[in-house]
Amino acid sequence: MTKIQSFKQELARVFDDNLHTKQWHNYVDYAIMGLILISTVEVFLSTFSSIAERYGKYLMFIDHFTTYFFTFEVTLRIWCADEYAPKYKGLWGRVRYCCSFYGLIDLLSTYPFYLHLAMPVPVVAFKALRVARLLRMLRIFRYMKAFSVLHRAFEAKKEEFYVSLQFLFNITLLLSFVLFFVEHEAQPEVYSNGWKSVLWAFAQYIGDPGGFADTPPITFVGRVIACIIGVLGIAIFAVPAGLIGSAFSEVMEKDDRKSKSKGWAKRLRLAFERKSDRPTGYQRAPRYVSIMEIMARIGLKEDEIIDAVASDPHFRIINVASTHPLEDNAEDQLAVEHFAINTVYGQCIDRHSPVTIFSPSNIDDPVVGWWSYYLAKIGGFNYVSRELGETRPYRSFYLYKEDGTPGRKECMADLNRLADSENKWLFTIMAASGRTEPAYPTQLHFTYGAKEGDETYNDPNITLNDVATFDALYKDFAALMESKYHLLVDHQRYHSDSNPAYTARRLDHKVNAVCLRIAWSVLCRDSRALLIAKEFAAAINHHINHTDNPDVPELHVKDIGFDGYTN
Repeated sequence: MTKIQSFKQELARVFDDNLHTKQWHNYVDYAIMGLILISTVEVFLSTFSSIAERYGKYLMFIDHFTTYFFTFEVTLRIWCADEYAPKYKGLWGRVRYCCSFYGLIDLLSTYPFYLHLAMPVPVVAFKALRVARLLRMLRIFRYMKAFSVLHRAFEAKKEEFYVSLQFLFNITLLLSFVLFFVEHEAQPEVYSNGWKSVLWAFAQYIGDPGGFADTPPITFVGRVIACIIGVLGIAIFAVPAGLIGSAFSEVMEKDDRKSKSKGWAKRLRLAFERKSDRPTGYQRAPRYVSIMEIMARIGLKEDEIIDAVASDPHFRIINVASTHPLEDNAEDQLAVEHFAINTVYGQCIDRHSPVTIFSPSNIDDPVVGWWSYYLAKIGGFNYVSRELGETRPYRSFYLYKEDGTPGRKECMADLNRLADSENKWLFTIMAASGRTEPAYPTQLHFTYGAKEGDETYNDPNITLNDVATFDALYKDFAALMESKYHLLVDHQRYHSDSNPAYTARRLDHKVNAVCLRIAWSVLCRDSRALLIAKEFAAAINHHINHTDNPDVPELHVKDIGFDGYTN
């Protein structure tokens, strides 16, 4: 990320209209609100001729200063508008932002001021420009919770508003035509055409302030219709009032629920207190915590847990049953998984290592992210993981497609930055033997771009530059797994990475790319899972970096989740 992009993101956070962010961000918000009030007071005082004559130069200074300040502020808002929402990207995106409610107010309350400086304008136009400054007062609404609640209430009930008004309009129109036919014979000079009856009917709703519809019906039917229109006049105000009232209640309940959800999320984090992993001696966060365990240990109810997960992007709900092979017919078991994020797609950690661990499917594959994260942490490797996005329809980052999936391009850019030469290594970590897959005879499966079943290195499309190093790594690790852990390892026997869209094939440089698929029985249900990650990290460091695993002090610190794991 360039310095300009970083500055733009920081500006977007400054202009987020949230009065509960960083302290210095709040100072900027309060300064803007203060200048809006000062500008409004200046306009009000300038209407008094005695004050304008005596203090005119001071009022003019305030006018010019606030205008220049707001011009600078509004210009910056427009420049960083694409950080608020993707729809504001590009030239037309900026135009769309300027046409939004607050964008339009920003423009009308600042830029027109410069017209009278650039060219002579008529007196009427000059007065209109001065009046436009009062629009600045509307800008303060973006900081007011009450106005935000009102706007959301209208948004929540806009369909109901439209339907009710459409109904009232059609009924009134129908009644006005009936009124014309019954009153035309009795008062032909008054109800000479249908427009007169339509005008009379709709004028009743606003109290006929101009007196242009002061022609009451005199027939029995006409008076009945007048009564009906009178009742509809009450409905015109009663129905919207009822809708707004219910919408206010719903919005306030949602806000209250959202506020409580944040508190529940803080309590939920406590369920991921690090505990000692006996095989390694490391303090590690749990792979996942079941819903029942959270209810028992933390005291949260099931619906509170779901709301907490929804309110905090560092959690997701998983189904542990999906980690069992198809033939197990495992019963559903809901649990919560915790993870760290620092990018728009998940996490990227640059440890300046020639080895990068890539976990592309964490949002859909339970526990894989936990194992790959600790593998990178223990070995001191770079780490890239996909944690954020939609699970249905599912678009894994294992394959690279120009389909506009959020975060995909940013993830690819980080991989290219970390794997920027042909002597770099990329290990993609995925799961096997779960969901719709059978249980394979082996538990760890290496692939390197050859076709399924080809266990040689003769395929010209393999994703290895240094075959000798990988072969030595593979043989030593496979022998260790079988002799010490009774786990079997294969390469290219049951899986393949021959797809041209395989992300490792789409990198700018042809790096040494290896994919390791691990059986979920090892990832989720083997108490030695972290120890196996440690052994694999040691094998990588021994054969590729020619070092031992580095000492990682954070792995011996008791804390909550991934707090303190900053690099």
